[in-house]
Amino acid sequence: MGMVYPRPDLADLPFTMREAELIQLRRDIHAHPELSGHEHRTHDTIAAYVRRFAPTQVLTHLGPSGVKGTGLAAVYDSGAPGKTVLVRAELDALPILEQNDFAHRSVNRGVMHACGHDGHMTTLAALAPRLEARPPERGRVVLLFQPAEETGAGAADVLADERWPRIEPDAAIALHNLPAHPLGQVVLRAGVFSCASVGMHVRLMGRTAHAAHPETGLSPAPAIAELIDRLPELPAEALPGRFGLISITHARAGEDDVFGTTPAEGILNCTVRTDTDDDRALLAERAEALAREVAADDGLVCQVSWHDDFAAAVCDGPTVNVIRDCAQELGLDILDRPEPFRWSEDFGRFTIGRPGVLFGLGSGPDQPQLHNPDYDFPDELIQTGADLFERAVHRLLA
Repeated sequence: MGMVYPRPDLADLPFTMREAELIQLRRDIHAHPELSGHEHRTHDTIAAYVRRFAPTQVLTHLGPSGVKGTGLAAVYDSGAPGKTVLVRAELDALPILEQNDFAHRSVNRGVMHACGHDGHMTTLAALAPRLEARPPERGRVVLLFQPAEETGAGAADVLADERWPRIEPDAAIALHNLPAHPLGQVVLRAGVFSCASVGMHVRLMGRTAHAAHPETGLSPAPAIAELIDRLPELPAEALPGRFGLISITHARAGEDDVFGTTPAEGILNCTVRTDTDDDRALLAERAEALAREVAADDGLVCQVSWHDDFAAAVCDGPTVNVIRDCAQELGLDILDRPEPFRWSEDFGRFTIGRPGVLFGLGSGPDQPQLHNPDYDFPDELIQTGADLFERAVHRLLA
């Protein structure tokens, strides 16, 4: 266990009121979810909150140069030389129809915070009053509120902002809540924490025919069927002894309610998933080659495009140990995970070229699973996550 540092004197801050205010903030954000890249109200709500607590600088509308993005960063700069530690949370919600009936359920039909990003960003916002009360003694802390995590586009958009060099960190940390784990349990893994993945969209084009004479057309349906069979088997061949997964997520040939004409166009979507970026690149290349080979054999035109591109989140061992020490000092239960999570997280881009840690925080054994329509982030986790973040940033800066 590392050395315990003394808590700052926060006696003058009304913590009970502050906790209630944070819960209100979280529930307001939950009630007003916004999809990836459209988090305008969320951006403004968080900006208004953190500005109350004297950040050195606030960078708004982070995004690619020339684009008014929805990313936001609040900087707490000691003015003394030192490291920059970035703590990151996500802003976006999901296209899911919420089935909860509590007062703070989504008012935007068909959109909901089913992954806990409302709780993640509130946990990060809770650092602002703590950093005002106890600023870093050296270096800087950057609170980054990242858009578009669910599509894998948000981190890349923030990195593409011309202002990124002003806040580029020496280390980065983030958390993700984990249903089915005990409430407040800290889940750690040195090395790959979550997988790399990318979505492949295949469009096959042939020629229509009368359904009575299909031999006069060129249907993509047989090629679609062949790819449905062969793509999931490709990882074992391309990555012997290593983890790889290709999941079919959508397939279509022709249009609904058409019976007299064979199709000229077919669509197939799949997700290519591995536990390293290099293997993902290799498997994606092999998957595209297979799609083009099958299309060529059937005389079809093939177009391939790529979507939802996620890097693996790789956790630096020494930084994992800092999180472990802080969790032990706070009396939190710790689980060392033996293998990576199969899901992907856009935080992975922030672990490329710098030490970083994505850790899990248990949200309860009876909590609905992520992306379920009855999910709701437990308010009790806000202070637990903020306690751990606060302790970790001061330790990393020291």
